[in-house]
Amino acid sequence: MKEVMRSVSHQQASQLLHNKFVVVLGDSIHRSIYKDLVLLLQKEKYLTVKQLKSKGEMSFEQDCLVEGGCLDSLHNGTTYREVRQFQAPHHLVRFYFVTRIFSRYMQSVLEDFRQGLTPDVIIVNSCVWDVSRYSVEWVDEYRENLNTFFEELRWILPQETLIIWNLTMPLGESIKGGFLVPEIRHKAPNLWSDVIEANFYSGTLADAHGVDVLDLHFQFRLSLHHRITDGIHWNAIAHRRITFLLLRHIAQAWGVILPSPLTTLDLNDTNNQPDSRSETKTERHPTMFSNMSGDYQHNRFESDWHRRYGFEHGLSDHHERYRGHHHRDLMRSRHYRRQHYAPYPHHNRYDRHGHYY
Repeated sequence: MKEVMRSVSHQQASQLLHNKFVVVLGDSIHRSIYKDLVLLLQKEKYLTVKQLKSKGEMSFEQDCLVEGGCLDSLHNGTTYREVRQFQAPHHLVRFYFVTRIFSRYMQSVLEDFRQGLTPDVIIVNSCVWDVSRYSVEWVDEYRENLNTFFEELRWILPQETLIIWNLTMPLGESIKGGFLVPEIRHKAPNLWSDVIEANFYSGTLADAHGVDVLDLHFQFRLSLHHRITDGIHWNAIAHRRITFLLLRHIAQAWGVILPSPLTTLDLNDTNNQPDSRSETKTERHPTMFSNMSGDYQHNRFESDWHRRYGFEHGLSDHHERYRGHHHRDLMRSRHYRRQHYAPYPHHNRYDRHGHYY
């Protein structure tokens, strides 16, 4: 079986996110979104089944576990924590595992943004845990937490930060797996419809707060064959398509041309993840990123000191590579304060806020 889909290359991803700080906030789906982005920034590969299933590991493709995961304890409770970070010469990507859109823990995450580096892009969603693990009457609580989260986010972050709220992907009518602990198994048959209702509320509120909305539920409604047997998670091909949709959205928001040629993928054996070096290689395009020279002039980094909770960076100039001794500091708890230089400049202002895609 073969499928035609739009593709994005390692070179495109690397250039688009050059000197950018990207944060991914969400559940296990977003862990895989983070992993696919980290992988694509380094090479033309797809995630393996093992990489998709693993959680809380000490290192994934040169990234670093900062907090939680196997440093603490691996479990399926609402208090599970996992903070990861990938640090390269010109890319910084961070992941926070969250089980509720607003909580004391989320406040600590927002404090990271207030005290330290300001993200250029935030990709965020929290839904399935919110509607199933906290309250039977989840609607009012979820809407209130969404409002608080968006208000806090807009208060803390500058206008230049691109915030993308993605709607939750389609759930199966029959779901299983570690997430579905015994005490909520009776909710399983209705979760797929609860997610549709929650998507309506979250998308409406995000748009009202000037946050961009990417409707992954709509995008994958006809791609259910890429959802794995637990009814919740998705395979590597689906995650590469998510990465493409996110990068295309970012490019459009920044006014950057992102060529996306059609690619034919062989889906006969999804357990043997294809190497995209031969599948998704993009032809050279004379207009690719042609308009980055105007709006994307990199500013020299200021020498002002900033504070960050345990995320250490030592770049004084964007041409200088990250040093190894800074990478080991990423193992510290993010609640350990230390001063550092802010290595990532911000892109110029844009006016693409509050749009559905």
